[in-house]
Amino acid sequence: MSDRLAIAAGRIFDGDAWHQDAALLVADGVIEGIVARRDIPDGVKVAEAGAMLVPGFIDLQVNGGGGLMLNDKPDVDTLEIVCKAQMAFGTTAVLPTLITDTREITRSTIAAGVEAAKRKVPGFLGLHLEGPHLSLARKGAHDPQLIRPMDAEDEAALIAARPSMPVLLTTIAPESVKAEQVKLLSDAGIVISLGHTDTSYRTAKDYAEAGASMATHLFNAMSQIGNREPGLVGAAVNIPTLSAGLIADGIHVDPAAMHIALKAKNGPARIFLVSDAMATIGTDLTSFQLNGRTIKRENGRLTLENGTLAGADLDMISAVRFMHEKMGYTLDEAIRMASLYPAEAVKQDHRLGRLAKGYAANAVQLTDGLDVSGTWIDGKQVFEA
Repeated sequence: MSDRLAIAAGRIFDGDAWHQDAALLVADGVIEGIVARRDIPDGVKVAEAGAMLVPGFIDLQVNGGGGLMLNDKPDVDTLEIVCKAQMAFGTTAVLPTLITDTREITRSTIAAGVEAAKRKVPGFLGLHLEGPHLSLARKGAHDPQLIRPMDAEDEAALIAARPSMPVLLTTIAPESVKAEQVKLLSDAGIVISLGHTDTSYRTAKDYAEAGASMATHLFNAMSQIGNREPGLVGAAVNIPTLSAGLIADGIHVDPAAMHIALKAKNGPARIFLVSDAMATIGTDLTSFQLNGRTIKRENGRLTLENGTLAGADLDMISAVRFMHEKMGYTLDEAIRMASLYPAEAVKQDHRLGRLAKGYAANAVQLTDGLDVSGTWIDGKQVFEA
């Protein structure tokens, strides 16, 4: 007999519309549907979710959390800690992200990801390998000594790992990866994101045609839009098949630039929210280490000693609040940017990003003030404020 549950709230957002005084019906971790509270079937256990229940947030770029960086200890325990740290902020599906590192660390990370998927670690969606195949000209906080071209060994490792986890995403630069390699990886089901690159618009378009489908943290560490050379920013906004992650903290991207990009974005691919979170999330750390370098946390910023931004001191509910309260977007759209749109970007929108029949019961309880009061993954409450 199935384990049935009704999660009731003042209103529920299914990804398209709001349902007033309703309940989410769940059986064995999967959504059966949304009903009026008065229509909850007899005998079904009811859990009260407060003011609002919305689709769980999906974060495709999470470098660390709970005091740890994935680079420091790339094993299953770290993946579990990083995923768990995001749950208090409404994130129910995470791509733990490895910042450019050695071959050994990269191999260990992939092995840990395969094992985490096998163990079904709560919140683990797969891996994001941000580098090492980037451009030195747009390295950002990545260690230039570790940036290198992609070779046959790298290709083989990615292709071998892909069937073992729901999503495998890698950020690459055309300066370090050939278009033929992008096609090979894309055909194997690996999500290719362009980032940390000084590429031209024309080259970005060629790579999109080869299979690249995303741009990493729009505006940051990439060629900017100009009147005669639109760069990767122009490509991400204008090419319909390219989605793009956006760090919405008001530090990484000026709000005016956000507005321009969002208004101009040519679809169906969309701009979605990412946290680019580091070890500090869920802690009171004031500094931490990355590749032997100190990252300082101060006034909402994470920086190297030279002032270079190094990830973000941001979580997903804060990004949603920023888009709604500071940028003026509807709450519906801000939530979609943190749930449905990232699910679409990695082809998981058939099971994630909505509260609808047949979808995973991943949901976030929100107060009227947009604070997270509870988080649910596969119909189980994994966080309660």
